[in-house]
Order: sequence, then C-alpha cells, then structure tokens
Amino acid sequence: MVIKNARALHFVFKIGDRTLSAKFYREILGMKTLRHEEFKEGCAAACNGPYDNRWSKTMIGYGPEDSHFVLELTYNYNVNSYVLGNDFQGITIRSKEALQRAKATDWKVESGNNGVNVLVAPGGYKFFVVDESQPSDTDPVEKVTLASSNLSNTIKYWNGILGMKILSQQDKSVLLSFGDNQAKLEFKDIGGPVERETSYGRIAFSVPEEELKAIDEAIKKADQKILTPLITLDTPGKASVTVIILADPDGHEICFVGDEQFRKLSEVDPEGDKMLNRYIEKDEKRKTEA
Repeated sequence: MVIKNARALHFVFKIGDRTLSAKFYREILGMKTLRHEEFKEGCAAACNGPYDNRWSKTMIGYGPEDSHFVLELTYNYNVNSYVLGNDFQGITIRSKEALQRAKATDWKVESGNNGVNVLVAPGGYKFFVVDESQPSDTDPVEKVTLASSNLSNTIKYWNGILGMKILSQQDKSVLLSFGDNQAKLEFKDIGGPVERETSYGRIAFSVPEEELKAIDEAIKKADQKILTPLITLDTPGKASVTVIILADPDGHEICFVGDEQFRKLSEVDPEGDKMLNRYIEKDEKRKTEA
C-alpha cells in the first residue's frame, strides 16, 4: 500500500527523572515545552508502556507539532529508571548552539563518527548534534535512527507494506521518509538481535483519519503485528483521537493517528511550561520528604 499525506510527528521516550530530563531538553538542547498532560491511570494504547498507574506526558520540541518533529516524554510515577536496549540508536539534530550550551554547563559532549558530536540525555538516549547553526526556517531535527536485525526485512515492511519512500540505501543502512520537509527515519543493521528492554520507545505519524482503516486492512493482509487495534483515546478537556499501534519485524512500535483530530489535540498550550514546572516542584518536594 502507499500511505498518502503521512506526517512524522514525534518519538516517545520514557523518563525516570523528570527534573533532570527537563533541564536537558530545555536548557541544553534548547527545546520548548509545547504541552503537558497528567493522567490518573495507564493509557489504553500503552502510550506510557505496560504500566497501569498515574503518569504524565510532556511534548517538547523546537516548534509546534504542525511543522516540527517533537519528543514525547512519558513519566510513570514511582518508576525511577528503565533498562536501555539497543533498539534506539539516536536522533540527529543540527544545532551548534546546543553544543555551546552543553559546554557552558559542563554537560558531557562525546565524539561520534564523522565528526558528529554526541549528547546523551538522562536515561541514556543519544542525540547526534551537527556542529552547524540551528536553522530558523526548517526543523533542526533531521532524523531518527533505529536498529534493524535484518535490513531486507525492515525495507520490506517500511517500504513494501507501509510505502515509505527510500531516500538512500547502503549495505548496512537505509534512509526513509513519508514526504519532503519532515524528519526522516533511518535504520542501521546491527548484525544481531534488536533488544528493546524496558526503555523501548515508539514513533508516531499522522494520516488523514479515513486512511487508518486502510492501514489496518493492509497490515492484516500482510500478516503483520497489530499491538492495539483501532481505538479512540481521550485526553481530559481536549480532542479525542483515533489511533492504531503496530510493530515492525524487530518490534519497533509505530503509532498512526488521525490527523484532523490530532491537530486540535496538539495545539501549543501557552501554560505548558508552567504546568511542567509545577509538577517538577512537586517531584522535588516529595524527594525531600521521603
């Protein structure tokens, strides 16, 4: 099938330390809090992982979700850390400013391949930072890189079934995208099993809502895995959205959400930063009282 009008939205990270994570993403990478939401119980589509408890979601990025690829930071109360697997390889951003802020605050800057610097977020998530001025007219987030145990199977799934366009391909890697001017998805063959562990994330895309059923049918026809069948999720006081959650051959989780309602849900909340700070203050207060 060929998915039309798909839009890369965000990648989901689980965070165990909300205070330190907020510092890294806001003060080092220079991202902005777009919205913050608190939930009393687990998500019906396992948005926060396999946890049936109170949790929060913070959307953070360089600009509105309508035009930027952002990050979803999920925080499960009383879960302080996660085991890092080899499934998530890194996110590439273009921002010498982030490197300057890291050096000014003594946040470790590691050396990566081809002269690209590496910043490691709390939890062990890697960000490959290109030492060039952060663009103002395009999204600084360039691509998400995930591991593949078998590049041929990965390409058959993402290109052959989902219809993602191959932009370039080498012996051990492939770069894909659903469209121009949006974050790309890269897979690297790691020569062994992909181990997701408890820190595993999820990548999300939006499509016109009418295409969700076609995705459901195509995945069933190809005998591929559906983790959560078509379901409508509610966010208190905001728009409800319809989603389907898939898993590729290596278990990477993929969320497709109806674009029309998601655009309403993802509107920037001018109080998002204040709300996040409020709950961080509560976190710190609990720590001192413990």
